[in-house]
Amino acid sequence: MPVWSLIPFIVMLGSIAVLPLIANHFWESNRNKLFISLILSFPIAIFLILHGEFVALEHAVLFDYIPFVILLGALFVITGGIRITGDIEATPQANTAFMAIGALLASFIGTTGASMLLIRALLQTNQERKFKVHTVLFFIGIVANCGGLLTPLGDPPLFVLYLRGVPFDWFFKLFPLWGIANGALLLLYFIIDSYFHSKEPLSAIQRDRTQIQPIRVKGVLNFVWLLGVVLSVAFFNEQFLPHLKALLVLKFGREFLILLFAGLSMYFTEKKLRIDNNFSWAPILEVAYLFLGIFITMIPCILFLEANAKSIGVESVRAFYYATGSLSAVLDNTPTAVTFYSLALGLGLQDASMIAGVPDKILESIAVASVLFGSLTYIGNGPNFMVKAIAEENGIRMPDFFSYIYRFSLVALLPIFILLQLIFF
Repeated sequence: MPVWSLIPFIVMLGSIAVLPLIANHFWESNRNKLFISLILSFPIAIFLILHGEFVALEHAVLFDYIPFVILLGALFVITGGIRITGDIEATPQANTAFMAIGALLASFIGTTGASMLLIRALLQTNQERKFKVHTVLFFIGIVANCGGLLTPLGDPPLFVLYLRGVPFDWFFKLFPLWGIANGALLLLYFIIDSYFHSKEPLSAIQRDRTQIQPIRVKGVLNFVWLLGVVLSVAFFNEQFLPHLKALLVLKFGREFLILLFAGLSMYFTEKKLRIDNNFSWAPILEVAYLFLGIFITMIPCILFLEANAKSIGVESVRAFYYATGSLSAVLDNTPTAVTFYSLALGLGLQDASMIAGVPDKILESIAVASVLFGSLTYIGNGPNFMVKAIAEENGIRMPDFFSYIYRFSLVALLPIFILLQLIFF
């Protein structure tokens, strides 16, 4: 691959990182996002076809992009039909319990699904409190990112690794890292929230204690459809059904099942529930449009890395951890995970324990870093900006892009991620 063929991918990721900051009004339009994706990906698609790489293009679109969008779309649709309401007393114990539940749910319904399911209920619970910015920040760190480490359903970078042959149950081995990362963040949040709770005006505490509404969950049938999606991803794959390799139709059986469960959710869920949840198609369309450009423009980068891996200098487990993490923080973590997985493939390293063509420990460092470090900025993972926007809709003044980094991620998140590296990598 010529070096110039990498430029559209760099521009694509640069657009995602920079345009929200310098041209927010332009970037708000999903049509403009689709326009940028098509403008950047169309020349690359033509280039790949003319240079004999049609198979790579076909694989990226049919076996990476389409399953990726279908899974995220289904999780988005199904969780959008579940409504949690109520206003319990916003004690540090209650808020920490909210976070812990979100951390667990994130691995099974996705960080986006868990975030959209819980954020409004958490904000409603804390509406009487004066100090609540820190609660939203830790929610981003825990529920929108670090919680999604245990299954390929949890976070998009893990799902694209799963699509490349990493077994579903392999991700369970990340439980110790999941436990330490989320346990440390929950403990830190409890301490900080206890401090701010002690600083609350007495009038706010009295209102919080008197204006109580029990927690209620509506649309519970959607949990059945969620279970169906989980089982489809876990068992409808080539590890459990080897003949899928030979039958193209059955290769997409998983996607048909996932779409079926999404359709059942749309059919059986009362429309009022989605209206009350402010459900709209805009967020998932944004993901679909942007990742169309990402998945196509990154093909030359993947081919380039596989061909030139040994000259780049990233070879140790620690180097993969910090390189993957650093780029996951400032770019989207999904293409970053694919990029470094391809780099590891290109190195041709051999180990006693190989997973999907790369040494187990290197794969572990890529998976963990892509998920955790995505929390270091608003742009590291899709739910981050969504949670920020919902908080601001509810009158909470959130830190700007750089304030988020130096006031929260560098002091609360990064030390924990470094500690994980020292222990495990």
